[in-house]
Amino acid sequence: MLDRNIKIAILSGKGGTGKTLLAVNLATVSGNCDYLDCDVEEPNGFLFFKPKNVSEEVVTVKIPNVDQGLCDGCRICVNDCRYNALFYINHKLKILPEMCHSCGVCSYVCPQNAISEQDKAIGKIVKGEKGDINVITGMLNVKEHTGIPIIKKMFANNKASDRLSFIDCAPGSSCMAMECIKEADYCIIVSEPTLFGAANLEMVYELVQIFEKPCGVIINKNTDCENDTEKYCANNKINIISRIAFDHDLGKLNSKGLIVAEINDKYHQMFDKILKDVLREIDDETITCS
Repeated sequence: MLDRNIKIAILSGKGGTGKTLLAVNLATVSGNCDYLDCDVEEPNGFLFFKPKNVSEEVVTVKIPNVDQGLCDGCRICVNDCRYNALFYINHKLKILPEMCHSCGVCSYVCPQNAISEQDKAIGKIVKGEKGDINVITGMLNVKEHTGIPIIKKMFANNKASDRLSFIDCAPGSSCMAMECIKEADYCIIVSEPTLFGAANLEMVYELVQIFEKPCGVIINKNTDCENDTEKYCANNKINIISRIAFDHDLGKLNSKGLIVAEINDKYHQMFDKILKDVLREIDDETITCS
């Protein structure tokens, strides 16, 4: 086991590939690690771990608050807002909170000091423990447009950790996935052995390449049929770390919210081997952690 703080991001091109299955089971066979569920729109790692000693931290962002009595309608803030979150109509400055990116430009440029900032809660970070695993889950409030501030806060809180960290990322190639890739030392892309799976793998792989992160692929629900993901990996010289066979029993246990590596020796050995292969890959990449 590595004695360094390695952050392993587990990605997928779409939901349902087995990203969380892999993340929770790798964390389980590893032990003495941190599990960060950064799929803040639909976090479900918490349902598998069922952690104890749970605590919550509200995450807020700054949004503008206008004193209409001080505002003289100069529209400087409207013109300088890059996100079209302000407009002036009927002699009043209006704010669109859902468009605001909390940059603070409007309050900075206002010559009348008519704009201040106030806290707005957008979600929370829930922390708990499952044995020697720290379970850290980001949860975005309904109707909020981005969970990036929550993810940033999770990584800031985790910065001092000296343990292996498994990052369960948002699926796809969204800004939230990119935020996770930026923080990762190594990326695992979970894919399926289909044409659709290969197309989604390509999308995420290109994103990982942009950030120049070392990576490998795990093919889930693998069969003996023609495999488009295998072809894509071969054509692009991407290492396939492991192939998890299509398995009805594995699917049933996982659908019940059970961590299969905890309850079945066969699956424990399977995920333990995958973890060892991943750590061997990381050592081969000679990663220097920040």
